[in-house]
Amino acid sequence: MRISDKFFSTFFTLSLVIAISSCVSKKELVYLQNNEFSSLYPTEIKNRRPEYRIQPNDVLHVTIQNPDAETYSFFNPGNQEMGPRGGNEAILFLMGYSVNSAGTINIPLLGQVKVVNLTMEEATNIIQNEVDKYLRNSSVNVKLVSFKISVLGEVNQPGYYYVYNGQCTVLEALGLAGDMTQFGNRKDVKLVRQTETGVETILLDLTSSDLMNSKYYYMLPNDVLYVEPSSVQVRRSNFQPVGIAFSAIGAIGVIVSIIINLR
Repeated sequence: MRISDKFFSTFFTLSLVIAISSCVSKKELVYLQNNEFSSLYPTEIKNRRPEYRIQPNDVLHVTIQNPDAETYSFFNPGNQEMGPRGGNEAILFLMGYSVNSAGTINIPLLGQVKVVNLTMEEATNIIQNEVDKYLRNSSVNVKLVSFKISVLGEVNQPGYYYVYNGQCTVLEALGLAGDMTQFGNRKDVKLVRQTETGVETILLDLTSSDLMNSKYYYMLPNDVLYVEPSSVQVRRSNFQPVGIAFSAIGAIGVIVSIIINLR
């Protein structure tokens, strides 16, 4: 075998090895895998949705409805400026009630109302009871406007996102971020969550249907989801300079082969 033939044989073999090692299998890309799933009948997976409890620094949007226009304007001065469709996050934040370190919000006429560690429904009932002391035919609506999550790493649109429907699953969070790239590690997704005593971190396997049994299947305000790059992506990154080198060597090999054949 000529030197040029040996060179191209070795070059082809190494290129093939690099290409194979950079491939991603289907099993690494599919979410919620379970052999018991069927197209003939639904598979029930029991889960309990967590009830979020209000924490200091949360921002609440409190609306006090009343048929009297002046009364309504007094309790909801910002709602008229935002219009029927509401406003963006900045306006909602500025017009909302921030929960202070004591766990209270300061509502005109009502004064300090303690809402810390209450659910949205409980906070609504507490404020409604206070309003009923002063007004008739009024109804209270409380919404959490500071439900923000962050999705980082190997996703198509990393960033932070506001949630307006009261709950958000891990899969919905990935949907907001445009889903993972094909090089995201679906078996070790980090969920970082703030707690009363600090921060907790847990690894989630999104390829397993057991995720839907976990209490971490539902995101909470201020959660951070971080998608690590897969080993395939790391290898691809490492092979980039090697690929450039091989391209240069291949070009030189072609030139050498042409020179040898011309002799």
